[in-house]
Amino acid sequence: MKTNLLENFTKINDYFSPKVIGEVNDSYIKIAKIKGNEVPWHDHKNEDELFYVIEGSLLMEVEGLEPFDMNAGEMYIVTKGTQHRVSAKEECKIMLIENKTTAHTGDVKSEITKDITEQLK
Repeated sequence: MKTNLLENFTKINDYFSPKVIGEVNDSYIKIAKIKGNEVPWHDHKNEDELFYVIEGSLLMEVEGLEPFDMNAGEMYIVTKGTQHRVSAKEECKIMLIENKTTAHTGDVKSEITKDITEQLK
């Protein structure tokens, strides 16, 4: 399936609202726009999560590490069970690769939490 990542971002109106744009085996390929610091600290007990920055700069905070910036072209894999959160001062466009069982903000529910039905729209 051929798709243009940047064109898919035109379908996203809200920050912190991932959208599924594809599937590979038991994983979803998602894209999201990030701006601000509304993501709560959370983990995914049984799943790793891949973050890839397409455009902009993302602040990654991971349990046990100093916070670090990620820029376009960089990726980071958060291992299962690791507390993390992301934020961005300016709009940042990211791609996520997650198991289909991965809950948006793990067991933590917040105003930004989206269930999978919202992510598939």
